Amino acid sequence: MKFQKITAAFTADNPALAEERVCDIFFSLGLTGVECSVPLDEPDEGFGKHTLAPPAETAIVGYVAETQLSPAVLDDLGRRFQELEHAGIQVALRVDTVDDQEWAEAWKQHFHVVRITDRIVVKPAWKPFDPGPEDLVIHLDPGMAFGTGTHPSTCMCLRQIEKNLVPGQRFLDVGCGSGILMIAAAKLGAAKLTGIDTDQTAVDITRKNLAKNQVPQDRCLLFTGTLDQAPPARYELIAANIIAQTIAAIMKDIKTCMAPGARAILSGIIQERLPEVTDALHGHGLETMHQDTSEEWVTLTVARKN
Repeated sequence: MKFQKITAAFTADNPALAEERVCDIFFSLGLTGVECSVPLDEPDEGFGKHTLAPPAETAIVGYVAETQLSPAVLDDLGRRFQELEHAGIQVALRVDTVDDQEWAEAWKQHFHVVRITDRIVVKPAWKPFDPGPEDLVIHLDPGMAFGTGTHPSTCMCLRQIEKNLVPGQRFLDVGCGSGILMIAAAKLGAAKLTGIDTDQTAVDITRKNLAKNQVPQDRCLLFTGTLDQAPPARYELIAANIIAQTIAAIMKDIKTCMAPGARAILSGIIQERLPEVTDALHGHGLETMHQDTSEEWVTLTVARKN
C-alpha cells in the first residue's frame, strides 16, 4: 500500500507548544504514525555532551493512506496551519508518497526502551532489555498505529491504569491504536479486554501486539468502528487516549459503558481544549477525580456522579 507522507516543517518562539499544536491538528484529521522531528534536550549528566544531533529541520510528520488523502483534507490542514500564525507558529507543508514498509523501517531508529512507572516498561520488539523481577514489560511494534508509550498522553494513561485497575475488572480501550493500553491492562490483571478503533489497520496491529505479549484471545474483543456501534457492555475501567473534541463528542457513550463505580481515563487533551471536555463531563453527570498534566497535555480520571 502507498501512503502519503505529510511533513509540517515549522518555526516558532515556543517549539514545544508548536509541536503539540501541530500534532493535535494531525491527530484530529486522522493522520497516523506521527513522527516528531524536533531538537531534544541533552541526556542526564554522565552521557556526555552534544550526544543528540539536531534534526535537519524541525517538523512533524504524519501518514495517511493514499486513497484517503482528499483535496479537502489538504485544504483543511493548510487552513488550520495558517490559523497558528497568530500564535507565532509558521508552518510549511509538503506531501510525498512512500511505501508502508519504507516508513515502518525508517522510524524504528527513534523508538527506544522506556520505563513508564516503577513496574511498567515499554520495549520495542527489536530492542534488547533485561527485565527485573517486578517489571511488567510491554513488547510493542506500533507499525502504522499511534501509541509507542513515549507521548505524554500515553505515559499518563499508563500510570492511571496502573493506579486504578483492580485485577478481575473489565477494561475498554477507545481508540486502541497499537494496543499498548490493552496490553498494560492485561498484565495488570484485567479479566476481559475490549479494544475499539475506527482504523482497521490499528485494530490489526493491536491484535498482533496482544499475541506478541501472549494475551489469551479468549480475554479479548476487538472491534472496528465507533463506540456507539460497539456491542453493548459495561466496564469497570475505560481509557480513551484520543483527542479532546472526540472525547467531548462521545462523552454520553462513554458514560453508558461505565459500570457502577467505574472510572474512565480521558487523555490526549491539549490544555486549551480542556474546557470542552470538562463542559461535556458536567453535562453528562461525570466528575473529575484526578487530573494529571505533562507539558501541554492533560489526562483526567473521572467517575459517574450517579
